[in-house]
Amino acid sequence: MTQRRAGTLFVDHGDVLALLPMSECIDAMTEALRTLSLGGALLPLRTVVRLPDGPNAFALMPAALRERSALGAKVITVFPGNDATPYDSHQGAVLLFDMELGRLIAILDASTITALRTAAVTAVATRLLARPDARALALLGAGVQAETHLESISLVRPIDEIRVWSRSGDRARRLAEKFDAAGRRIVACPSAREAVDGADVVCTITSSREPVLFGDWIAPGTHVNAVGASLATSRELDSAAVVKSRLYVDRRESTLNEGGDFLVPKREGLIGDDHIVGEIGELLVDPPRIQGRRSSQEITLFKSLGLAIEDVAAARRIYDRAIATGAGKWLELGGLRDAHA
Repeated sequence: MTQRRAGTLFVDHGDVLALLPMSECIDAMTEALRTLSLGGALLPLRTVVRLPDGPNAFALMPAALRERSALGAKVITVFPGNDATPYDSHQGAVLLFDMELGRLIAILDASTITALRTAAVTAVATRLLARPDARALALLGAGVQAETHLESISLVRPIDEIRVWSRSGDRARRLAEKFDAAGRRIVACPSAREAVDGADVVCTITSSREPVLFGDWIAPGTHVNAVGASLATSRELDSAAVVKSRLYVDRRESTLNEGGDFLVPKREGLIGDDHIVGEIGELLVDPPRIQGRRSSQEITLFKSLGLAIEDVAAARRIYDRAIATGAGKWLELGGLRDAHA
């Protein structure tokens, strides 16, 4: 038993899914974002190494959360072109450390954690900002995030109409067929505009570096989650869409440095930093520090960049559950003095 406590837990894709149901992931992200707004997190900007001759990148995302004693980092590659391969665009590991002795206590699959926590954060924002009667959901993008976003948003709003669009069309059709077989109807739309028309909630979850959602498509009362773009030079929304929306972010500092959906219209002189109403966590503290949706006709926009505290918070929840249930596999990586004496 002593060796197990001194070892490092390895948690693979299947165990991550089993140990962190979406409803619990939404709770974990709510807690993490609230803690961030209360000053209980250490969160430097991510380090991104752009690989030569293409859009691929390698990123390091460290963070610490005082609540739940969570310290760690996500080490990940981002290869957008993997849409055409059997591999995810985001691959790597989340490393979780003991804050008392500095031990590496867990290595967890980053692809699965990223898919879950990203959609869970979107659900938190949608629960706070979308109209209570929102029922029609549009997904622009049909990759890994489409399935997790469909699951997460259905937990916070009574979604009964779902449209999906993808650039090739094939992935949208395959997604629709998969869910049709499971008894849930999704309409695969031939254009992004048709998917958005009449939608109450729109999620952009593509790898596009150019806009796929335009301001003149967005009806009053819509809530938009801009999720896919995470670089200062990439965006999924055109400037008009951002200008006409009431903008909330996961973290102000990250948006001012990395959020192309915000930075491009700012560089064009169309908006300033004050266009950001605030961080989503500021709606979660008691009392809230900012105001949320003000009317049924207002267009709200949540810009998600993805934060290391989300990965670390998810990893801590998974680790605690794994210890309680005996899940995962144990590795001996060294670090224990006289371990072989």
